[in-house]
Amino acid sequence: MFLAAAVQLNGSSDSARCLDQAVGLIRRAASYGARFVATPEATNFLGPHADKVRRAESLQGPTCQHFAELARELGIHLLLGSFNEKADDEHRCYNTSVLFGPDGRQLATYRKIHLFDVDVSPQLRFLESDTALAGDTPVTAQTPLAHFGLSICYDLRFGELYRTYRDRGANVLLVPSAFTLSTGKDHWEPLLRTRAIETQSYVIAPGQHGTHDDGGLRQSWGHSMIIDPWGHVVGMASDGPGLALAEVQLDRVDRARTSMPISSHRRLT
Repeated sequence: MFLAAAVQLNGSSDSARCLDQAVGLIRRAASYGARFVATPEATNFLGPHADKVRRAESLQGPTCQHFAELARELGIHLLLGSFNEKADDEHRCYNTSVLFGPDGRQLATYRKIHLFDVDVSPQLRFLESDTALAGDTPVTAQTPLAHFGLSICYDLRFGELYRTYRDRGANVLLVPSAFTLSTGKDHWEPLLRTRAIETQSYVIAPGQHGTHDDGGLRQSWGHSMIIDPWGHVVGMASDGPGLALAEVQLDRVDRARTSMPISSHRRLT
């Protein structure tokens, strides 16, 4: 059993402000006893998308170094929900999640596979692929705490990714996000609970909340949450920056998978 924390942020184009906000909440979570802490998608920058490629960093850049040092100082497993990782393409970057161990080492790196290219309404037309490259590799990380399956935001809509993680033995699914207000109010919680129920796993979903300074057009739903393998929401953040906290009891995963062995009942592949 361990205490987990999902950090909820109100991101902006001010990277220093973003990191200060994130670090303060990570430290608060650790002071409560959290041994695993996760931040949302776009932790260090959520502003005009034309700027994110220009500001992209490498996996050895200042943002990752900062998180590595913080994980080492606090002695926690720490997920940098995502940052903009520099790529060879001068016009696009990767949307990348990095898991750090208590010694500061990078344990896993995941590049967002499913990009948010949508035309939902006049208020929600967005092509993430204009400024981002898609990853192509599912990533899990076996740690002393849990076996984590990594994903980012829009990945949540693609159940086959999480079935892959379940088949690989993952028991905690990570979904750092910046879910939009218009889709989040209807889809966020139902999708998260579905992923927990169908894989019989914990889901930890830190999110962005509120309006961001990209012309006032971008609003994120928030409602960061932690869900148990029966689909119960066991921790949720209120509005604004804050934390969702919950105990992760992996014996609940074992009980759910033993009492209702869904994976062995599957007939269609």
